[in-house]
Amino acid sequence: MLTCEICGEELLLEEDLKTHLLLSHEENDMDCPLCSLSGVSYDELCHHINFAHPEKPQRLPEETFTPTSARTSSVSRDKPSTSQFNCDPCGVQAEQVQPRERASVADSSVATSVPWTQTESSNHFMKARHRSPKQRRLSLPGDGGESLTCPICASVCSNSSLLQEHVELHLESEDLCPNSDLKLARKLQQEENLRHREDEDQKEKEEFKKLQKQFGLDGSGSYRKQMERTMERDVARGLMDPAEYHCRRAEMLESLVSGLDDGKTKTQGVIRCLHDYYRTEGRDCVHVWLSADTDHYCSSAGDKGWGCGYRNFQMLLSSLSRIDAYVAVAQGGSVPSIPRLQSMMEEAWKEGLDPQGASHFNHRLQGTRAWIGATEVYVLLTSLGIRARIVDFHQPTGPGGTHPRLFDWVKQYYCQTTKGSNRLPSRINCTSLPPLYLQHQGHSRSIVGLEQRKNGSLCLLLFDPGASTADTRKLMNVSTVSTAVRNLRKLPGSMKQKQYQVVSVEGVLTAEDKQVCIANSKTLHAERIP
Repeated sequence: MLTCEICGEELLLEEDLKTHLLLSHEENDMDCPLCSLSGVSYDELCHHINFAHPEKPQRLPEETFTPTSARTSSVSRDKPSTSQFNCDPCGVQAEQVQPRERASVADSSVATSVPWTQTESSNHFMKARHRSPKQRRLSLPGDGGESLTCPICASVCSNSSLLQEHVELHLESEDLCPNSDLKLARKLQQEENLRHREDEDQKEKEEFKKLQKQFGLDGSGSYRKQMERTMERDVARGLMDPAEYHCRRAEMLESLVSGLDDGKTKTQGVIRCLHDYYRTEGRDCVHVWLSADTDHYCSSAGDKGWGCGYRNFQMLLSSLSRIDAYVAVAQGGSVPSIPRLQSMMEEAWKEGLDPQGASHFNHRLQGTRAWIGATEVYVLLTSLGIRARIVDFHQPTGPGGTHPRLFDWVKQYYCQTTKGSNRLPSRINCTSLPPLYLQHQGHSRSIVGLEQRKNGSLCLLLFDPGASTADTRKLMNVSTVSTAVRNLRKLPGSMKQKQYQVVSVEGVLTAEDKQVCIANSKTLHAERIP
């Protein structure tokens, strides 16, 4: 089996190979009469002239496009002669040997006996030697016109015909590889997949950084740093004089050292004022339930934007410290500062509580602005020896995305004091129950009471850490209390978050019960309703 060195075609006999070389390669080599392009077939030359030389539409003589062998219709039997010639592309001098026999392209019976001569050998040598100059010529961009980029090597061609010839040269250079198109396609696909993965990885990193910043886990600050920066900006804007800045900074440092909240954002006596209001106002309410006395804590300059969970826990502790059953475990009536609560969370993790949550925060809260939610409040209560429960209202249970089951559950919570007795609840019920911690996406509040209207509808009363001290104190003023109470009320139509979680306090843990809770917290499970 013989193989053509030019195109790779396989033939059985040497005579067939010689005929193939003559008919398929030598006799098909054409030169462009308008430029230096050479070594192309008749069809390629016609395509080249139509696209590369449209400005010369005149018809060229027929012999211009006639292959060399077609001009000779008979077989020459003369003795071969030789002549010297110079190669145009490179100037190499070579000897041309005239063939002893030449056959017409149409005369297939004669063509089968055409011998292999030095002319075919020299032509084959010339092709191999000058393939690269041809490639370079076709790859060079032309002057003016459009610029087209090769999809394989990114070379620039001046027009579509040169681009087509340039791409064909790429394919010719890989003619020894039968699957070159497939390999090229796979390579391009692999590169595209790699770029796609890199883009996805970059997007994922950016989203993760956004979440870290949103939840205060990017290490960009802490309670102390945020407080100091806020006061420094106030001084720069003329809102605070330097003397007041140094005074407040000293008070902040003192609070951090003691671990106790400085009380500057606390409002006391609000529950008593609500009781007095319902005695004289709110006649559209059939029943009202109020939690035990609870102080309101609002966000300060040091925790604005991220401290709502800590502030609601401070409200809960302020109430527990006034209930006899919890006095022994409620920090002795003192309310810790936010940095101290962060330290208490880390200590609870060291006890073994909620290892998954500890891993989420990288076992560190101090020195960060990390948010906390229902799970962290449960962990803090358990670490203090207080039994708690998480109830998850994981989907709406009413029309329009409302949560009537949440309101019904809160009513059952407040009615537990009269459960089992024949006594009907009075219009105003001041219970000894602590408030409920209410968490939803992005914010948390404290449920301190519940209204039941004449039409049977229920309305929650909420303490919001986002409400300022000045707004909260309006509840203690007779002339403004009616307007201020409206800000506490939340009807079902205004509670349309997709999910709510409630943390309720249910007693004191024994030492054995606490160890059971620690063991169970390895995988925390909330009670799901519905």
